[in-house]
Amino acid sequence: MQAVCYQYLCSRPELLRFVRLNPIWYRYLARDPKNLSELETAAKQFYGKTFSQRLEKVGDSVQMARMLMQFADSMRD
Repeated sequence: MQAVCYQYLCSRPELLRFVRLNPIWYRYLARDPKNLSELETAAKQFYGKTFSQRLEKVGDSVQMARMLMQFADSMRD
């Protein structure tokens, strides 16, 4: 792996942890250091930080709140 690529990973601890958990990325980055954008995309999917995953989390939270409100209403009756 090139020094510039490694320095970039060290500056972003989350990406460095992702690479350590998925060692195949060492090979990808050693062959072509331009794969950093693909690495960031894969890390976002892994950590659940894509827009669709965040939207799903919000939807799940709203659904949980609705269920709790319904439960509280049924307990009141």
